[in-house]
Amino acid sequence: MPGELTAKGKATRSRIVAGAAAVLRERGVASTTLDDIMARTGTSKSQLFHYFPSGKDELLVAVARFEAEQVLEDQQPYLGRLDSWEAWEQWRDVVIKRYEAQGDQCPLGSLFLQVGRSTPGARAIVIELLRRWQESLAAGIRALQAGGMLPAELDVDVRAASLLAAIQGGVSILLSTGRSTHLRAALDQGIADLRRAGSAVA
Repeated sequence: MPGELTAKGKATRSRIVAGAAAVLRERGVASTTLDDIMARTGTSKSQLFHYFPSGKDELLVAVARFEAEQVLEDQQPYLGRLDSWEAWEQWRDVVIKRYEAQGDQCPLGSLFLQVGRSTPGARAIVIELLRRWQESLAAGIRALQAGGMLPAELDVDVRAASLLAAIQGGVSILLSTGRSTHLRAALDQGIADLRRAGSAVA
């Protein structure tokens, strides 16, 4: 994308990305054309290529970044304030609701299948998403420690990594089967394990 965008340019680019995301969710990556996106967003071809000079693949990477951001945004405000057991349960419910609504269709996964994880920037999007997600979980565990609900010696990073891996496993099975049973079990077990660790606090 040439040069630094003005505030208006950034707003236009964001509008195109959000509109493209909506079309891709409705029609699927394989069935969506640039004409579909231009019609939805009210942009011309020259305008589209101004913001995405490399064409559809560049736009798809931008939409993947948007969808990755949405994964975390959909968990708010709970993911950002996991400082009580009640907050953890509320977060659990929000995560399950989000992925049950999504069902066996994953916009982010479909985008990566189309552009390939080796496409410049694509792998970085996944890495950044998982890093931020794990850091948020770790911050929540530390908040419980600070509140005296978990022992200070608990390995926060290992617990957060384990919980995130369990969630991703449950989501993967949901995408394969359309059933959220394993995701529910992963979240319930992960939170229960934390509670058991907390029961040792005097």
